[in-house]
Amino acid sequence: MGNISGIAGTIALSGVGTVLLVWLGAPLPFLFGPLVACLLAALAGMPVAKPGKLGTLMRTVLGVAIGASITPELIERAPQMVISLAMVPVYVIVIACIGIPFFRRVYGLDQPTAFFASMPGGLQEMTAFGEESDANVRTLTLIHATRLLVIVLVAPIIMVVGFGADLDNPIGAPAATLPLHELVIMAAAAIIGWKVAARIGIFGAAIIGPMVLAAALSLGDVIHYRPPSEAILAAQFFIGMGLGAGYAGVTLAELHKDAFAGLVYVVIVAAVAAAFAEAVILMRLAPALDGFLAFAPAGQAEMAILAIVVGADLGFVVLHHVIRVFFILTCSPIAARLLGFSGPRTGDQ
Repeated sequence: MGNISGIAGTIALSGVGTVLLVWLGAPLPFLFGPLVACLLAALAGMPVAKPGKLGTLMRTVLGVAIGASITPELIERAPQMVISLAMVPVYVIVIACIGIPFFRRVYGLDQPTAFFASMPGGLQEMTAFGEESDANVRTLTLIHATRLLVIVLVAPIIMVVGFGADLDNPIGAPAATLPLHELVIMAAAAIIGWKVAARIGIFGAAIIGPMVLAAALSLGDVIHYRPPSEAILAAQFFIGMGLGAGYAGVTLAELHKDAFAGLVYVVIVAAVAAAFAEAVILMRLAPALDGFLAFAPAGQAEMAILAIVVGADLGFVVLHHVIRVFFILTCSPIAARLLGFSGPRTGDQ
């Protein structure tokens, strides 16, 4: 009961933050309102709760949105993406080669913690792998939470100032304007895709499962729309809430050491990401905004949200992030063993 009331209170707090940013006319109020409100509350020592299953449910909306963006036209362009997609594993390896010695020698973290802290994967996946490898889960959580938080806050500024992007692009049609049967099909794809992927044991099942199923429906000419704007706004709300609540219970010592380490590291990772994105742009493999978002070192959900609000090529952007996460989840257990410590069991992925 305490957990339910905690989530309800955090949702209410997030709602206040959203209303305030809407009133101020700030950009992305449904993302930044909950994020800033929960972050400030967490740093002030107030009890804030992560959205839990409700937040996971909201991620299925993004999975369907991504899958619906995988159209026959995108598949026809696949050969053009081979080079940029092949750059993704190289990008991950370069980051790891910088990050592991950085966390080991500069911050003195133990080997498993340094290894999984350096991986630009999802927070949940890296902390799960780290826990199986006897890493410091609290340190991993704060480092990855800081990486995601900083990128989500800074990326929109870069997109507006550096690329002239507009953050007011339509994110989808209102539910009332979409065919009822397609809304039902998309809702079914979200739940069924999530549950099947979770049963198989796929990391990121709430996004990957609905994405794959919705992509099949899109390619099969069954669905022709993305989820309605109301659902996309709800996904923004709970993702922002989760990012801010990730700092719940943080101490000043942890903030000084672990969060600051994450802040320094995100600058390093961002520099590597910028170099790869610039290479993609110079080779004319993608428009500038798409190249930037494809290599931004945040999670699939966060990048999907940003791609939607700026009108970028959602399929192109997220496909690169899917390859990045897949490569990390597949290869990091093997790399961990080669480095001489017990990594997670590959069979558990």
